Amino acid sequence: MEVPQANPQLLIELVTMKMPFGKYKDRILCDLPVSYLEWFQRKGFPAGKLGVLLTTLYEIKLNGLEDLLKPLKNK
Repeated sequence: MEVPQANPQLLIELVTMKMPFGKYKDRILCDLPVSYLEWFQRKGFPAGKLGVLLTTLYEIKLNGLEDLLKPLKNK
């Protein structure tokens, strides 16, 4: 079984891309509250790239790995 490779571009997009719709429209993805990500986890993440980004962010926050994003956010 092959282990998937991490995509550093996803991390960069998490600290630069803004939420395109909803309650937190125009908020940078990494600044979304965990409760919002948990809601998506229950209801279903959007399809496509945004869904991949939100799923990744959910896993980062769920596992207490937000410090990974801090150096990228400060660039």
